[in-house]
Amino acid sequence: MAQKKARRKSKKLNQQDFILNTAMGIVGLLLLGFIYSFSQNASHAAIPIEVNFPEEDKPRMLAADVYNKNPIQNVKVEVLNGCGIKDIAANTASFLRKEHQINVVNEDNADNHDYTNTIIITRREELETRKLLCRSFGIPLDNETVLRHEPDETNDLDATIIIGKDIHTYPEIFAYISSIK
Repeated sequence: MAQKKARRKSKKLNQQDFILNTAMGIVGLLLLGFIYSFSQNASHAAIPIEVNFPEEDKPRMLAADVYNKNPIQNVKVEVLNGCGIKDIAANTASFLRKEHQINVVNEDNADNHDYTNTIIITRREELETRKLLCRSFGIPLDNETVLRHEPDETNDLDATIIIGKDIHTYPEIFAYISSIK
């Protein structure tokens, strides 16, 4: 009787060993298939990668040199959408930042979208701010319909720009905005 139990155990062990060996064989075949597939994909001629290194004879510019070449103006401005055109404040702010290095600290909607004319409201008594904004919008310094001076020392802004429905009359800004879309 002890021999029957030993035979049964050995049969069970043999069956378990057979199942485990079969499973390991299948996994081994799958692994070999993956290795073969990877080696075939790695050996194909793919799109060539071109690496371009910078010219060594041209010295790299330091951050200070970049700033000195194109300094950010010390003017804090907010741009408000007063005409209802989607993203007009953000696009105008982008224009002022990229093209004129003006520090736009806020871009938002105005109190309403019924402004027919664009308004530039200077908040401080600095003539340089007024000149820079006039140059950015391409308007003369004495344009009273666009330029206003409303002193407000409570906030940290130098100017507020409210974009009106006449934005298309400013060709440089309108061309920049049109190129974005």
